[in-house]
Amino acid sequence: MRFSGVALVAAVATLSACGGGEQKAAGTDTAATAASAAAPAAGGSGMAAMPATGKTIEIKMVGDEKGYRFEPAAVTIKVGDAVKFIVVSAQPHNIAFHDVPAESKAQLQANMPEAMGDMMGKMLLAPNEAYTISFAGVKPGKYEFNCTPHLANNMKGTITVQ
Repeated sequence: MRFSGVALVAAVATLSACGGGEQKAAGTDTAATAASAAAPAAGGSGMAAMPATGKTIEIKMVGDEKGYRFEPAAVTIKVGDAVKFIVVSAQPHNIAFHDVPAESKAQLQANMPEAMGDMMGKMLLAPNEAYTISFAGVKPGKYEFNCTPHLANNMKGTITVQ
């Protein structure tokens, strides 16, 4: 018990001694926070997101007795369209792209709101939750994706951009 009291007094004394320096750092810290808020989403593409200018195609995210899957698992869209992924069941789900053409990677990353990482969208945790990705500014080609939590269950799909 005595040791805990001594440790507590030492910790308070240490924090008090550092207190004056924190005020100076606060101004710097605020500037750093503002800079990081203005920084691009995960992946550091440095590009601005481009809003969709075409149609929005919906893909459902399903898990049931038939397995885990995207419905439909393959879609064809045009440059400028958007794809809206909607959780139906067996969440959590997310969207992760792989083997993205190099000339489109930075723009697609920028078009993924609230990205968790490189070419990986946020985790969707509730039924009817949706995640929309714009394909504005990307090059035509095949964009393969999967659900990270259910990759072992072969939950994969392909978006062909024309």
